Amino acid sequence: MKRRDFVKNLSLASVGTPFLLNDLKFQTISKPLFPIQKSAEDKVLVIIRLGGGNDGLNTVIPLESYDNLANHRSNIIIPQNDLLSITNTLAFHPTMTGMQNMFNDGKLSIIQNVGYPEQNRSHFRSTDIWDKGLMEPSATTGWMGRNFDNSYPNFPEDYPNDSNPDPFAITMGSEVSATCQGLMGNFSHSVSNPFDTFNLSETSALNDGSYYGSHMEYLSTIIGQTNAYGSQVNDAANNGSTLSNKYDDNNPLAVQLRYVAQMISGGLQTKVYILNINGFDTHDSQVSASDVKQGNHTDLLKTVSDAIEAFQDDLALLNLEQRVAGMTYSEFGRQIASNASLGTDHGDAAPLFMFGSCVGQLVTGSDPVIGTQIQNQEGLPMEIDFRDVYASVLRNWFEVGEADIQQTFEHQVTYYQFLGGCSTGLEEENLTAQSLMVYPNPAISSAKVRLETENEWTRVEIIDINGSLIDVVYEGNLSKGEHHIPMNVQDLSNGQYIIRMSKKSGVETKNFVKAK
Repeated sequence: MKRRDFVKNLSLASVGTPFLLNDLKFQTISKPLFPIQKSAEDKVLVIIRLGGGNDGLNTVIPLESYDNLANHRSNIIIPQNDLLSITNTLAFHPTMTGMQNMFNDGKLSIIQNVGYPEQNRSHFRSTDIWDKGLMEPSATTGWMGRNFDNSYPNFPEDYPNDSNPDPFAITMGSEVSATCQGLMGNFSHSVSNPFDTFNLSETSALNDGSYYGSHMEYLSTIIGQTNAYGSQVNDAANNGSTLSNKYDDNNPLAVQLRYVAQMISGGLQTKVYILNINGFDTHDSQVSASDVKQGNHTDLLKTVSDAIEAFQDDLALLNLEQRVAGMTYSEFGRQIASNASLGTDHGDAAPLFMFGSCVGQLVTGSDPVIGTQIQNQEGLPMEIDFRDVYASVLRNWFEVGEADIQQTFEHQVTYYQFLGGCSTGLEEENLTAQSLMVYPNPAISSAKVRLETENEWTRVEIIDINGSLIDVVYEGNLSKGEHHIPMNVQDLSNGQYIIRMSKKSGVETKNFVKAK
């Protein structure tokens, strides 16, 4: 049965969209792991959704409008002397010490007044727009799913395969994210605990030629793929490590981010991780009646700030921070004026954050301007279209071509320098001239060698820094083009090694590091 017919009749959202084979064999492929340039193949993006609509005016406070803001929300405003200064005109909520530290270290950037035209204040509709990156109500695919579809149009048919053994994306939790919904399947795999991955009961459903039989055969295949993905995730978590002592076991977002660090360090080649923290729909009890510095929003901001700081600290200790970038978003901001329940109601634009050692400019966009008089239920107007944030991430981080990006969105894209401020963890030389690469680098248990050849005999070896042969990765004839060869490094001692490629057209070498 063809997947197209099956998907028309059965939703697979509760199952996810898994894929994979456990036995890794050599196979050449004609395209990279993602529709990106070769120099960005090692990059990872972490997306954190602040579910419910975050009050940006209680998160990043515009100091030049503080007095007017205080007049409009006198029952919830935090005293200016208690705010955490970040620039001459902006301050953080006093509980966000972790993000203040990151901003001061150049590892956090603020993007102001992000939203979309004619903001819809419905949680469901606005989340749908943010996930899909399209304003069209009938849209069925997510912005990241469409980009995966560009390189893998047959997905999920024939996945997993030898060349793509790991999930393309992972959603932390029990449900897959609409962000990664492709034409015929969701590219993300749901993971609640990578050490206790999904283990569905498998059946060998025989297709007896009936309508029911064809569906059961397909479902049986999907279950097998889900279990195979779970096996890969579990192996990566067990092979990986985490080094930061800043994680709080009572912080659920910190626990999830620690899992993400564990999987990345364990060699999982997943490109996108999506996390979610709910509770930002603060209509009431946003602050405590006895202390405006306490309350539900304070607890949420501390959870996010502390978790991201711990994750970034872990990436630095693991020597991974130049490979990983992150961003937050929320479906909308809150209104300028507070309500009578010590809270705020649904609004429009709000700030979001980019984080990592590769962030670009630290503040993008204008500080919000709050007038002495505001309209009833007024929110902050949009200055930066959220779709341009997505487009800039695709171009500056994953190095997707602008023509492919423009096809992903229905408006004329504008680009910003949010990311791209450092190297990728891969060699930065011109890969059209330098055809040898190892990724991920550092490697934990497995890696791949990317090389380009003519029609020629090729030998790929691992040697130590003294020039002694350790292992032969591949030897034989290769056709003209680009090839990705799996390499098992689990038994190597930690340290620096060299990949040497010998072929008729010359010899090339590349250093790589075997890490814990």
